[in-house]
Parts: sequence; C-alpha cells; structure tokens
Amino acid sequence: MAYPPKSMADFGDFGKLFADMKLPAVPNMEALITASRRNMETLTAANKVALEGAQAVARRHMEIMQQSMAELTDAVRAMSSVEAPQAKAAKQAELLKQAYERAVSNMKEIGDLIQHSNAEAVKLLNARFVEAMDEVKALAEQSKG
Repeated sequence: MAYPPKSMADFGDFGKLFADMKLPAVPNMEALITASRRNMETLTAANKVALEGAQAVARRHMEIMQQSMAELTDAVRAMSSVEAPQAKAAKQAELLKQAYERAVSNMKEIGDLIQHSNAEAVKLLNARFVEAMDEVKALAEQSKG
C-alpha cells in the first residue's frame, strides 16, 4: 500500500466498504468545528479541576503527615513523663484512641476532597455532553430543512 493513501481504494476491502457508504453531508462545518473546540475546552477544564483536586489532596495529605509527626513527638514526650505502669497504660490507651479517631477523620476528609473534585469534573463533562447532543439535534434539523 502506498503511503500516504491516495484514495479509499488504497485501503483494500475496508476502503471499498467506506467508499460505498453514503454519509450525509455536514450541513454546517463551522458549527462542527465550534462544537469540537468546545469539547476540547471542556475536557481541558475538567482536567484542570481534577488536577487542582489532586493537588489539594496532596497538600492536605502533607499537612496531615506533618501534624501526625508533631503529635507523635508530643505523645512520646507525654509517655516519658508518666511513671506508674497503670497510668502509662491508661495514657497509651487514650493516645491510641485519639490517634485512631484522627486517622478516621483524616481519611474521611481526604475522601471528601477527592469526591468533590471528581464531582466537579464530571459536572463539567455532563453539561458539555448535554450541549453537544442539543447541537447534534440542531444540525440534524438543519439538514432536513
């Protein structure tokens, strides 16, 4: 096969199949180009929202890690000041409980950040899809008339 192909016949049977198809003419090439541009703009905006969401999650995760390290340092200091074994066990249980509650809260917060970011990106894509379907319908109606 010559490259680049000069006609649909250069694609063999596959080319013949498409050459024989009678596709409707695009009534308004300008509208098609505009719609494609808006599709790309929407994809770009959705990607930007997703990226900003990922950056927010990464920032918050780093803040949580820094906070956890500071709390761990404080816990070690607090444990070293307790002398009696019963008091030490009670303090350890309290610190463990607090750490668990913070971990659950932090996981929920990170999950909410991710969910919000994803919802915003999907909202943009859904809105554009609805617009695109309206545009297709309008183009189809134009080609009838």
